[in-house]
Amino acid sequence: MKGPALDVSFIGLGVMGFPMAGHLATAGHNVTVYNRSAAKAKAWVERFGGKAAPTPAQAADGAALVFACVGNDDDLRQVVLGETGVFAGMKPAAVFVDHTTASAKVERELAAYAAQRGVELLDAPVSGGQSGAENGTLAIMVGGRPEVFAKAQPVMSCYGRTISLMGPVGAGQLTKMVNQICIGGLVQALAEGLSFAVKAGLDAERVVSVISKGAASSWQMENRWKAMVEGKFDFGFAVNWMRKDFAICLEEARSNGAHLPVTALVDQFYGKVQRLGGGRWDTCSLIKLLTDA
Repeated sequence: MKGPALDVSFIGLGVMGFPMAGHLATAGHNVTVYNRSAAKAKAWVERFGGKAAPTPAQAADGAALVFACVGNDDDLRQVVLGETGVFAGMKPAAVFVDHTTASAKVERELAAYAAQRGVELLDAPVSGGQSGAENGTLAIMVGGRPEVFAKAQPVMSCYGRTISLMGPVGAGQLTKMVNQICIGGLVQALAEGLSFAVKAGLDAERVVSVISKGAASSWQMENRWKAMVEGKFDFGFAVNWMRKDFAICLEEARSNGAHLPVTALVDQFYGKVQRLGGGRWDTCSLIKLLTDA
């Protein structure tokens, strides 16, 4: 373990939070968890030890660092604010690290509440998907004060391979928006290329084996080409979550004046996938709109 064992908390035990909290426990930290579904919290404790708390405030009580990974802005406010929220249980100078992919606006809002209570906040969205969380290889983009980042970075290294401070509070979320913008256009291009290869009578595996060694190579190509060609989408990062992230990106773009024509178009394509019943499919399911056309 890097550094001394600490009392820490983790709020939200979804497909990302469950293994991330597990890495903290495996590293030797004393972990208290909270999840809206008590059954999942119980399952986590049975697997990793530690303890579960009935409210976010009780989970945060006495913790040096409180981590969260929930669904969206509203979920975040629900677990952080109020009499049973995280901030109500945190001790002065403790650090709240938010791994939720949320808006920069809500992070700044919560940072103001945190300051009133004498606690610190870092917005720290992650990239790498469920496999990255399970393998402890996530990329973490962080917004906040450097001295606060220095406190949290060694603990985040339990599940993060690349951990970078991007600027003040909100900068982590803005960087994650860039990440999602880049992925969206890339997945659509990959879907078009593979669909073209199949319709042209080429062997898709041989095509990928060649072009993945050149300028067209990407993580998406290496990890998703086979699922695309085989039409297997029941895993990975869900279309519903990508559309949630795109909505955040497009709203921020309207505020800062950025132009996102490809992102807006791919968002519409994902809307079509949802209407096919694919809201829980992996984002590589974009190809279905082309193969079924």
